[in-house]
Amino acid sequence: MNFNLTDIPKRSKKPRESGLTMVMDKGLSIGEAENLMNACCDYIDIIKLGFGTSIITNNIKEKVKIYQENNITVYLGGTLFEAFFIRNMLPEYEKFVKDLELNTIEISDGVCNELTHDLKCQYISDFSKKFTVFSEVGSKISEKIIPPYKWIKLMQKELDAGSSKVIAEARESGTVGVFRKDGEVRSDLIEEILTKIPSEKILWEAPLKDQQVWFIKLIGANVNLGNIDPQEVISLECLRLGLRGDTFYDFIKK
Repeated sequence: MNFNLTDIPKRSKKPRESGLTMVMDKGLSIGEAENLMNACCDYIDIIKLGFGTSIITNNIKEKVKIYQENNITVYLGGTLFEAFFIRNMLPEYEKFVKDLELNTIEISDGVCNELTHDLKCQYISDFSKKFTVFSEVGSKISEKIIPPYKWIKLMQKELDAGSSKVIAEARESGTVGVFRKDGEVRSDLIEEILTKIPSEKILWEAPLKDQQVWFIKLIGANVNLGNIDPQEVISLECLRLGLRGDTFYDFIKK
């Protein structure tokens, strides 16, 4: 920070286990990636190369290296894992990940009906012996409502299988999973999940500002938040520190 204000919440330092900010890269150019690092690399912990973009992005290895040189974990979107799975090409997927020199993968089942949860957990167990695994829970279909007890059961089973973090689905739109179609937070669901699953083990996808504010007010400055737009990293950090109107009074000592 450029000035040490009082009553600023203490933020965890990189590399951190809580207070993570995961940014979604949906196809940034090399120049845009470099500009992102120059502007706010200190506030980014993870970058997800969204859905299948890594297959068609030019100079992908160079971009991954730019992020990694700034102490940022990079992984490929879970939809790409499912795309390889449905084609019976998981050995090729593993090779692709290794060729990019990534040490983290995401395993999801939000699209592919053929991937049963038992099989997903088996893949989590297998891949966790070679990689850090993040696994995503929740459907990408807005009409599919998963009850709280099932969210908890799925998350716990995946953590037990070897997931480092479970990702709570919201998509880049913030309109499915732990949110309703209009982006409203499913607060009862989230609060019930937190009675059983430690908050530091969950990465909440929360691309919209009001969603980020809600989580910060509930859990605090060091809540794990994901699917953040590259242009919103500094804005999110200001929310975390009470330097924006939405959280202005949350950290002031009365």
